[in-house]
Formats: sequence, C-alpha cells, structure tokens
Amino acid sequence: MRKIDLGLPTYEESLFSTEEQRQEAKLEKVMKIPIDEIHAFKNHPFHVRQDEEMQKLIDSVHENGILMPVLVRPDKNGNGYEMISGHRRKFALEFNGVKEIDAIVRDLDDDQATIIMVDSNIQRENILPTERGFAYRMKLEAMKHQGKRVDLTSAQLGPKLPKHSVDQLAEESGESRNQVKRYIRLTYLVKPLRDMVDGIHEDGFTIALNPAYELSFLTTKEQNELVNVIENTLATPSLAQSQEMKRKSQEGILSPDIMMDMLLAEKPNQKEKLSFRMEEINKYFPRSYTPNQKKELIIKLLGEWQKKKEKAQIR
Repeated sequence: MRKIDLGLPTYEESLFSTEEQRQEAKLEKVMKIPIDEIHAFKNHPFHVRQDEEMQKLIDSVHENGILMPVLVRPDKNGNGYEMISGHRRKFALEFNGVKEIDAIVRDLDDDQATIIMVDSNIQRENILPTERGFAYRMKLEAMKHQGKRVDLTSAQLGPKLPKHSVDQLAEESGESRNQVKRYIRLTYLVKPLRDMVDGIHEDGFTIALNPAYELSFLTTKEQNELVNVIENTLATPSLAQSQEMKRKSQEGILSPDIMMDMLLAEKPNQKEKLSFRMEEINKYFPRSYTPNQKKELIIKLLGEWQKKKEKAQIR
C-alpha cells in the first residue's frame, strides 16, 4: 500500500523539533522592544539626572547607539516590561527620539530583580549618598527574603548560622559593616535633609554623612522642625550638635528652641561665611546645575575677574 504524504512531520521530527524549540526558548536573545512599553523599576533608587555626564551619554548614543542592551523583565501584570538595568541608556535614546531599544528579557522574581538592579548600578560614578543608602536597603531586604539572616542591631553570631546579610552586603560592596549601616540610616531622613547630605539642596545647605547618621534617629516631626531652624539660622549642625540632638530626642526634650540655640552657638574654628538664598542667583545658571556646580562656576568667574583687575592695575 502506497504511503500518502500529508506534509505532516514524522514522530521523530516532532520530538526533535519540540526539544529544539524548548532549548531555543531557554536562550536569552537581544530583542528590539518599543521604549514606551518599558517602565521604571519600582522604587528605583538611582535617579536619572540630566547633568554633564548624561549629556556625554546622549551624545555618544546619538553617534553610536547603545553599546550594551538593557535588561528587562516581563511585567507581572502584563503591562509591558520593567527595567532592571539601563534606565540612563533608555533616557538617552528617548532624548534622541529613538522609539525602540535593544533589550534582554529575563524572567526574574522581585528579589532577584532587586539584587541585579542594585549590583548593576552601584558601581556607577557620581552616586549620591542617599541613592547608595536606598540601594543598600533594598538589596538587604531582598537578601532577607531569599532566606539569609539579617540583623542590623546585634553583632552576635551563632556558630552554625550563615553570615549576616549586612556583613555579606558590606563585603560585596567593599564597605565596612558600619559604613553600610550609616548609608542605610540616611533613608530615614526627610527629603530636605537628604538633599543637604547629597549636596543638592536648593539653598546650598550641606550636611556630612556622620552628622546625618545621628540626625536620622530624630522623629519625622523633629527633622522637619530642624529644617526650618536651619533655614532661619543659615547654619547646619556639627557632628557633636547632631549627637546632642539625638540624645535630647531620645529623652523627649528636643524642641525647635533648643535646636535654634545650638545652631546659633559659635562652633569651634568657625569661620565667617557668606550666605544667600539660591533663588537669588538661580536665574543665572542652567536648570540642570547642582549647587556644587554653581559654586565652582562662581569661584571660577571670581578668579577670572581678579586676573582682569590685576591686569588693569598694571596698566
């Protein structure tokens, strides 16, 4: 009896094809995805700033495109994709009017996605202190969910317990355990104080990491009161003053008047300062300039003015 060929695959071909497709599906591929189908990672701690570094990336992308594909995962609710790594590249492409982006799509749970997101961004240059703090805090929570022991308050380790997650995080990030804890405490500051730590406060106030760590133990109400006192006195607390504020807060006796008295007291080695509100000079700078960039430009222009004045005197 003559065998009729219906154009259907043989049993062996079906098995091979199915296995081939199964293996192919496991391989990650670079795909072109519409940019408007990608949304930012939830609570992404690393802000995309349109600064000089970003302008260089925009120019590079305009000339060469992106050299590395971004990493995304399918949105769990079916709403496109969630960005894991590549927020700045996406911004640069959008700025250049590009509608699609090369991307690797990877199935990741929340904890895996968080750890990869932090690890792929934490080594970037010019990360703000509070960005680092939020990143460490998110990664620590993800490590906790993955079953690693987390303890930010106790230094005791049982003989059979795994390494504390905070110790592992410190080891992976190249920081000391205490430094990691200091950065994480910055996330408990109200935004105006965080801006002072990051050096981006609109009025140019700055607070160093160690005083900020102490201030993070103040209540939210006390922190907001402190912001008002700083704006009124044009002074920020030293480490010793911050430690005293923390002590008085824990005793329940910290008040705006006490803060005011502290900040008005002359600090050791205190030098006379010139202070003014940033809105008085903001109109002379590009909107993307940080307070530090404005300060550097002012000093540079004053230096040029001084040279011109000296030349005029010689004549």
